Amino acid sequence: MLHGFNSKAAKSATADRRNGGKKNTCLLKDFYADWLENLRSTLLPLLRQSISLASSSIVDESPSCPVSLIGAMASTSVDVLASNVRSLHAHFDAYFQALDLAAGQDVTQVLSPGDWRSPLEKPFLFLGDFHPAILTILLRSFLDPSFRSISVPSSSYPFSRAWKDPSRDLIAKVEQIERGLRLIVPTLVQRLRDVQKVFFEAAVDSWVAGHQRVEASSEVPEDVIKSHLRELECIFGDANRLRRSILGEILAAIDVYQAALFLESLSNFVIGYSDEDVIREYEQRKRSSSNLLPL
Repeated sequence: MLHGFNSKAAKSATADRRNGGKKNTCLLKDFYADWLENLRSTLLPLLRQSISLASSSIVDESPSCPVSLIGAMASTSVDVLASNVRSLHAHFDAYFQALDLAAGQDVTQVLSPGDWRSPLEKPFLFLGDFHPAILTILLRSFLDPSFRSISVPSSSYPFSRAWKDPSRDLIAKVEQIERGLRLIVPTLVQRLRDVQKVFFEAAVDSWVAGHQRVEASSEVPEDVIKSHLRELECIFGDANRLRRSILGEILAAIDVYQAALFLESLSNFVIGYSDEDVIREYEQRKRSSSNLLPL
């Protein structure tokens, strides 16, 4: 899928030059729609099938079934599960890479939530995509005892025990990631504010100069604009790497059963953005709330 995005991006760049630099704003929107549909229709169902297979191969053991066959079935099911976990992780990684490529073309199309983002998605955005803390919050939900008791049906062994009694190493890793977030996220926000401040000051200076001297231009100098966009691209790149690295660190710290449940929940969360029924209810509530505001 990422190769397809690269190919489309190259064609788009050629078309941009032919059109005098006019951007093809549909490129990222089309990629995201395809990426989301692949997640919804292919990868998530495959993961769920492998979860079911891994459960049944262990739960449905028959006394008459040879131990060697039971072991082979369990081993095969775990291999399939691990393969689907890797595929889903690679799918998210390809998405992050595509965002990097899109930002390299025009960072504003990534940082400015366009019509390719659903109304439900926009409140969760942080510098171009979902806030990285969503990953740790989701992980914490599995570690919470009250959630663990209802997250997976008791018959779905070994998934029913996947999050029971998490290791101290895992808890320590989560706390380490959270500490890193508390340091890095405010730094990214401050960098964005500083870049915006420099740009706004340059814009004001240009406007004042343009009104004080007839021959002066009131437009922001092109070199200032280019520098501003480069800084924005760097900030977005760091935020995107943060999302990718946190997801990778989490998956490296948990076992295959935990990873399957975690990625299933993350996928459901992302797919939920485009749930038409939920969007409709959200829009209705939003309109109702606006009608209650004083004039």
